[in-house]
Amino acid sequence: MSEYIVSARKYRPLTFSSVVGQGAIATTLKNAIQSGKLAHAYLFCGPRGVGKTTCARIFAKTINCMNPQPDGEACGQCESCLAFQEQRSMNIHELDAASNNSVDDIRSLIEQVRIPPQIGRYKVFIIDEVHMLSTAAFNAFLKTLEEPPAHAIFILATTEKHKILPTILSRCQIYDFQRMSVDNIVSHLSHVAQEEGYTVEPEALNIIAQKADGGMRDALSIFDQVVSYTGGQITYQRVIENLNVLDYDYYFRLVDLMLEQKIPDAMLLYNEILGKGFDGGPFISGLASHLRDLLVSRDPATTVLLEASDEIRQRYAAQAQRCRPQWLYRAISLCNQCDLSYRTSRNKRLQVELCIIECAQATTDDEPGAGRRPARRLKPIFDRSATGVAGMVQPARPQHQSSQTTSTTATNAAATRTTTSAAQTATPTAGRRPLPRLGKLAPSINKYVNSTATGGATAAASVNAGNQSTMPAATPPTELDRPVEALDFQLQWQGYAGTLPVEDTALAQRMHVMQAQLSEEDGHVVATINVENKDVRAQMQALSSRGLLEHLRSRLHNASLELRFEVVSAGATVHVYSKHEQLRILSERLPQLPDLVQRFDLELV
Repeated sequence: MSEYIVSARKYRPLTFSSVVGQGAIATTLKNAIQSGKLAHAYLFCGPRGVGKTTCARIFAKTINCMNPQPDGEACGQCESCLAFQEQRSMNIHELDAASNNSVDDIRSLIEQVRIPPQIGRYKVFIIDEVHMLSTAAFNAFLKTLEEPPAHAIFILATTEKHKILPTILSRCQIYDFQRMSVDNIVSHLSHVAQEEGYTVEPEALNIIAQKADGGMRDALSIFDQVVSYTGGQITYQRVIENLNVLDYDYYFRLVDLMLEQKIPDAMLLYNEILGKGFDGGPFISGLASHLRDLLVSRDPATTVLLEASDEIRQRYAAQAQRCRPQWLYRAISLCNQCDLSYRTSRNKRLQVELCIIECAQATTDDEPGAGRRPARRLKPIFDRSATGVAGMVQPARPQHQSSQTTSTTATNAAATRTTTSAAQTATPTAGRRPLPRLGKLAPSINKYVNSTATGGATAAASVNAGNQSTMPAATPPTELDRPVEALDFQLQWQGYAGTLPVEDTALAQRMHVMQAQLSEEDGHVVATINVENKDVRAQMQALSSRGLLEHLRSRLHNASLELRFEVVSAGATVHVYSKHEQLRILSERLPQLPDLVQRFDLELV
């Protein structure tokens, strides 16, 4: 029985042309050899298993070849090349810095540097995992690395370039090796399988390439493992069995169930996956990757980002056409959130099942790009138009209420409108305390929604009938010189403060506690507002010219309204009312307000 050699060693490249996936670096090194422009120190960095040490050995072999080829490759027939291939060359020294990382090891290496080569022109020192050297060893190596003998060339290899001292990096030519693409790995594995006489399926090699995560050495190791399991008949089904990889078909089936909103069937499918021994963490990560692949499959321009065989690409393209982009965005976000919180969750299964349910329900949403149902919006209690607070919205009553209750509701509504109208026309006395800000009166959401859903039409008809019996329909006035009342002014002032953008939050909060004193000067209505300092006054004046004054003039129907901002003196104090005080003062002005608060479950916010 002949000695078995693993594929990673047996099919290690011996020439630059046979290097897989690093064409740019191989071409650069060949050109440097042909032109004779060799540096004294090189740094090869990149992920594991991508060819750093292999390229270093090929480089050492080629620069010592006695009969180099016109294309820059080694001949493979001279004494130096044969010694290299038989692993007896004295011109190549490899040092594992992971186990030889002390100052003494570096000093021993420096002693060997002084001895010239006996065959060939150069002695090449390959130091693997160079980032493992200690700081003292790096410092001892600096001088030799900067000014070595003419016959010495150093090649440093590492997977973690950021751990190497900057003084070392500045003395080297740095070559960054890239990760192997899936196509490159599949192509090389197909070559190995053909050389060995194995029967393979392209989908099977694609799974091996994805499992290798960009490392050719890892791919060849997995390939040898699969060959041992399958006996040379490498099929897709047997590969996923051996590597414990979840089949594509499960993700396609799950997405189909989500699109059809078959949540029970989707949960049963997840239970089947758990029964096969798969964990929820890799499953949710795989589902996110599947959704991402569906997203890139929707556009032919991004199809190149999909690393799969042609048959799988067609399945992705077919299913992607059934998925809305908005749903894919939302589903990917949900899977990502589930993946992040999976490890810290106590009930991991419930965490994944909840993600599946949310993804399935997100398909019914109509709001573009949101991935959730549109927010419910309630109409405001007050109609902030020309009539100020006169146009109060009456919540609907259930249909099963008696006619007496409906009539009472309509009468109370009419009385409330009359009282509010009277309060608007009342002129505030000189000794009355300034009116606090009204804020927003919002009904309880549940009660408002339920009452509106059950009897909106009946109640609306009753209220309209009551209104017609007590007062005529109001028409918005068109004159621009109406008297301005304190309550109307404060309502419109607070309403404008609520429309300010987020960046003006601090100014809006100040506006909520500001009080206005109305006076008449030369036929013009002047609202005097006290502010804390000159900076706030400048901000309010800028806000007034930006639209505040126009807003108040339009809503209060008074084109002569003027705003005056005065800085409060140092000894003056401004009283800030609490919510209870605000409600008490408003109740004094509006006697019907306590009954409205209790009846409609209102709150002052």
